[in-house]
Amino acid sequence: MTRVPELPEVEVVRRGLDTHLLGRSLDQIVVEDSRSLKRHLAGPQHFIDRLSGRQVVAINRRGKYLWWTLDDGATVVVHLGMSGQVLISDAKSEHRHVRLWFVLDSGQVVSFVDQRIFGGMFVDEHDPPAAIVHIALDPLDPDFDRDGFVARLSAKSVGIKKVLLDQNMVSGIGNIYADEALWRAKLHYAQPANTLAREQALALLDHARDVMMQALDQGGTSFDSLYVNVNGESGYFSRSLEAYGRAGEPCSRCGTPMVRETFMNRGSHFCPVCQRS
Repeated sequence: MTRVPELPEVEVVRRGLDTHLLGRSLDQIVVEDSRSLKRHLAGPQHFIDRLSGRQVVAINRRGKYLWWTLDDGATVVVHLGMSGQVLISDAKSEHRHVRLWFVLDSGQVVSFVDQRIFGGMFVDEHDPPAAIVHIALDPLDPDFDRDGFVARLSAKSVGIKKVLLDQNMVSGIGNIYADEALWRAKLHYAQPANTLAREQALALLDHARDVMMQALDQGGTSFDSLYVNVNGESGYFSRSLEAYGRAGEPCSRCGTPMVRETFMNRGSHFCPVCQRS
């Protein structure tokens, strides 16, 4: 079961980089596969020259995007795509899908690994990067405007899950955590967003935040070897899922078999009794 890493998985990576990369200088940069720099339009050599010798002064995240702030104000944007990994090791990783690697002044090596090459890295001269400023804050951000989000729902007649997945409305919530939050809130994924009462909308946000915090505490949700933290370890929140991936299994609340329906080229998992349409 392959999927795009969601907020908890990306935050796990950010925290790992915060431990090993923050305050370090990029002494050497090696590009093994320029396809992972497809969004760095100036090309691989410019990427190397622009970053060589620079110090990383902050590790940031918005939704599913990471960026490293450099000592001259530029940023390195990291998008994991479907299979991207950022690994820390004492020597160059022997992983066969290493696309880029950085030798730090500490002697450690940061490797960007990406089997499917849907992710990548690029330099942006702004902080926050211009490429992500349109992305909304996420429910874990202390500046997230809960009341503003609820007010914007009144203009949305589409299903509530589609709103949860709209990164211009709220970031970081992907298919897994949307299904989990909706199950906890006892809401059907297709219920029009503008029919939710204020109390329902606020409760849904609380459930989304809580389930993502719980996943973060368990290292995220891993179904295969493609999602790991910077040390190559998998998360184990998949054992705690109540909705996602549980089609045919009994709802832990009422015992009714869970259902999966096709939704936006993926699936939506819900209890047909607890989450009536």
